[in-house]
Amino acid sequence: MKVRSFRRLVSSALRRQRWWCFDVCLHSPMEKDRSVAVEDFGSATKDTVNISTKTTRRYPLLSWIAILALIALVGVYIFSLSFKQNGMLLGLKQTNMIEKEREKPCHDPNIPVTEIPYVHYPTPDTYSRKECACTPVRFFAILSMQRSGSGWVETLLNSHENISSNGEIFSIKERRSNITSITKTLDTLYNLDWLSSAAKNECTAAVGLKWMLNQGLMKHHKDIVEYFNRRSVSAIFLLRRNLLRRYVSVLANAHDSATKQLNGTHKAHVHSEHEANVLAQYKPIIDTKLLIAELKRSDRMAADALVNFKKTRHIILYYEDVVRNKTKLMDVLDFLKLPKRKLSSRHVKIHTKLLRAHIDNWVDVNNTLMGTQYESFLNG
Repeated sequence: MKVRSFRRLVSSALRRQRWWCFDVCLHSPMEKDRSVAVEDFGSATKDTVNISTKTTRRYPLLSWIAILALIALVGVYIFSLSFKQNGMLLGLKQTNMIEKEREKPCHDPNIPVTEIPYVHYPTPDTYSRKECACTPVRFFAILSMQRSGSGWVETLLNSHENISSNGEIFSIKERRSNITSITKTLDTLYNLDWLSSAAKNECTAAVGLKWMLNQGLMKHHKDIVEYFNRRSVSAIFLLRRNLLRRYVSVLANAHDSATKQLNGTHKAHVHSEHEANVLAQYKPIIDTKLLIAELKRSDRMAADALVNFKKTRHIILYYEDVVRNKTKLMDVLDFLKLPKRKLSSRHVKIHTKLLRAHIDNWVDVNNTLMGTQYESFLNG
């Protein structure tokens, strides 16, 4: 009897509630839930009564968009904090590097803070630096193109008692076959373990090489730039303004390589006026159909190199400027933070006359370049 009375009481209450909210929630999920609860009530056990009055929560589209936007904003905020923190960590890392350098036994307090990353104290595996162990060494690389005066400039720099430039190390293909071979070779060089005729005594203060743009330098430029910045290698660009003169020198050198005009020996550089005069007698015939394309190719390669290595510490020299004024090399000594010295070279220039005297088909070449962007080269 008690159960039946309770059932009638619940049913009466539900009917009153339904009439009360009829106009408001006729089709609401709440009404559906209550109806189901009443229908299922009779199948429940006599000792248990379950009435569900909980509504089903539904989120409209705008709510979901708002939630996703909030999540995106939180993600951007977290990323910005992480990025800022990484920047701070990088700054702290650089500061720690400078502090560690100061703590080294060889640290020179006179070296400016900005120059500390470019100062090294190598410990060669093949010999001991002895009393020069604390002589700071700077790393450099002369970046150039064939027949741009790099051999002459390198001999001038090597006449300095503290500079050791080791020539075209990467002229051998195996050393530039991949980036691993390149970095291994550079590590040996900058550890002062590279043995060559240019190697100086234990007190070398600047060590480097001559590196042509087409000797793997442009092919692997991203990795090499990363290496230069990581090892603090300074780049010395040596370029030539008059690309036509350079092209004549390239053709003449290729001819001598094939004919060996000096007693059966090929010489890319000569040390006497007699040898220079012998080599200068050859006048190449230039293919005018390919001339402008060749000049554009050389021009583009030099421009690309400057762009690719713009984030390195570098200096730019032009061969013509050094020829007119050898004191331009004092800028290089300042760049390497080395004491100024008088520099000398035994190299003798081969092509010293006007271009018209060194090109066999000068009239054709002149007519081809007149009115073009390379017209100024004709007066070189």
